Amino acid sequence: MSTEVKDVAADKVVDARGSGCPGPLVELIRALKEVEIGSIVEVWTKEPRTKDDAKAWCSRSGHQFLGAIQVDDYERVLVKRMK
Repeated sequence: MSTEVKDVAADKVVDARGSGCPGPLVELIRALKEVEIGSIVEVWTKEPRTKDDAKAWCSRSGHQFLGAIQVDDYERVLVKRMK
């Protein structure tokens, strides 16, 4: 994980820690539709597959997967809206 990802300030944060797969990914997609192009969405998740699912979805959909950061018992998954 690069220092830049740790220091990224999200434009929108979605707390999906209580949601099982595929809930956090669905919430990420919904949040990306609500922000401007170039904005960053951060999803908090306890679902271990979210970062891999988000990375794969970003490669198919044209958005930029910035990375995931482990924080205590959850992950912060960051995605930049590209279109």
